[in-house]
Amino acid sequence: MLNELHIENIAVIERADIQFTAGFNVLTGETGAGKSIVIDAIGAVLGDRVNRDLVRRGADKGLVTAVFDADGVQDWLEKNDIEADGELILQRRIGADGKSSARVCGLPVTAAQMKELASLLVDIHGQNDGRQLMDERLHMTYLDRFGSYTDELAFYAAEYDKYRALKQEIAKLSMDELEKERLSDSLQAQIKELESAELRPGEEEELNARRDLLRNGEKLTEAIDEACAALDEGDASAQSMTQNAAYYAQRAAAIAPELESAAKAIRDAAFLLTDAGETLRDFRDSLDFSPEEYDRMETRLALFRKLERRYARAVDELPDYLDECRQKLDEIQYADERLQKLQQELSHQIRRCREAGLRLRQAREKAARELEARIVAELRDLSMPSVRFAVEISDVSNEQAFDGHGLDQIRFLMSANAGEDLGRISKIASGGELSRIMLAMKNVFAAHDPVQTMIFDEIDTGVSGIAAQRVGEKLYTVSCGKQVMCVTHLPQIAAMADSHFLIEKHESDGRTRTEVKALDREGRRRELARLHGGDNVTLTTLASAEEQLEAADRFKALHA
Repeated sequence: MLNELHIENIAVIERADIQFTAGFNVLTGETGAGKSIVIDAIGAVLGDRVNRDLVRRGADKGLVTAVFDADGVQDWLEKNDIEADGELILQRRIGADGKSSARVCGLPVTAAQMKELASLLVDIHGQNDGRQLMDERLHMTYLDRFGSYTDELAFYAAEYDKYRALKQEIAKLSMDELEKERLSDSLQAQIKELESAELRPGEEEELNARRDLLRNGEKLTEAIDEACAALDEGDASAQSMTQNAAYYAQRAAAIAPELESAAKAIRDAAFLLTDAGETLRDFRDSLDFSPEEYDRMETRLALFRKLERRYARAVDELPDYLDECRQKLDEIQYADERLQKLQQELSHQIRRCREAGLRLRQAREKAARELEARIVAELRDLSMPSVRFAVEISDVSNEQAFDGHGLDQIRFLMSANAGEDLGRISKIASGGELSRIMLAMKNVFAAHDPVQTMIFDEIDTGVSGIAAQRVGEKLYTVSCGKQVMCVTHLPQIAAMADSHFLIEKHESDGRTRTEVKALDREGRRRELARLHGGDNVTLTTLASAEEQLEAADRFKALHA
């Protein structure tokens, strides 16, 4: 539930603080006073796209803060590592330069995260939702949202994915003979070239290291020779001196046993020096090479560069690419056999898709009958006593007789008046009827939707008289189970409110400002009188407003 809304420097609203309540909240005011700006501000804090035009002229930034109950969003909070102590605080800052940022409980979040959270908090019914009802491409979405057949939907989706995978694989293998020959020749040439290169993992690194070594061979040989001379040439060499030290230390240890460890250390050092000398000599011998060896290395490395350029891959990746080429060639050479097998699998999968589609259709047909009955009952409550509503389910018109959504094409049909045939909603329904149909659907879907706050922006379009009264009563009924907010121009709807907010616009210091005021009983009476008679508020319109409030109280008492 939305508890508080703070708006600062958004359009004509310099500052507003609104304390919403549970139940039915209504916002009224003159056209252009800023009622829809409040809804836009809620949309902004919930992650809608915004631009700098939303920021009040002359302000550095606009700010919207909303405080919700944290109930129902614990999984989202845990997933995003955000803590909320009973309250969920959402904030959106919009800069005058058009840049914006969003936070949840003080932590920055992305627009995608905010959108995901918003879907758990609020359902906003805008003025265009009625027009969406005329888009028959959405009718299946409406029905599937209502029906309780997620298992059937998931099962069909899995079967259809298998069908698509098979179709894609068949398409890859289905090529004409000329293309097949061209590709086969290309692959064979690549395989021949790569096989003749006899590439070995790590070879490039070894060759580079050997080449760098040989480039510095003269300096290296000189250093090794000096080291070897110091180790073992002459009586003053390291090995000779160490061997002498080992001899005399051992004689001393024979007299004083506690020197045995020292004698052993010197013997070990002598052995180590001997080993080191041999290692140096062996390495020096390995440096002997011919100019031909260096040329071979350069030629080999040049081949690596050539192959890397040709295949746009590092030389160490080319063995894997060779395997890919061999596999592709095998697929081409055995394409006919593989294609025949895939065609058999496809026929089987088409049958499975149709079977899964039939299961889904049965579930849809059952849900459609229930939806029809629920919508008709809701619409009769909304002063459409002769309405008929039907869900038409027909076959998909393509070669496979199914698509990504099943076997079905779905559209809603209705007849608003007695004696009229069922027809497309886009051809039959007026603006006021569209509003009531959408309200009926929202009310039906509400039972399947965990979202606790529903917002209706001018649901009263095209509605008046008794129909308006019924819409107000229906909105109140919905609000008995969820928090409802409604922007309206109709006194019949406003009279049903539990909390009534007046949006007023005025000028001061050469600037236009909008204020939001919570109305008491007397304020509500005067506002209803204004909605009835405009600026001409009389004793008669005030009395009518009072009667309307009393009638609303009686309706609420009966439905408490």
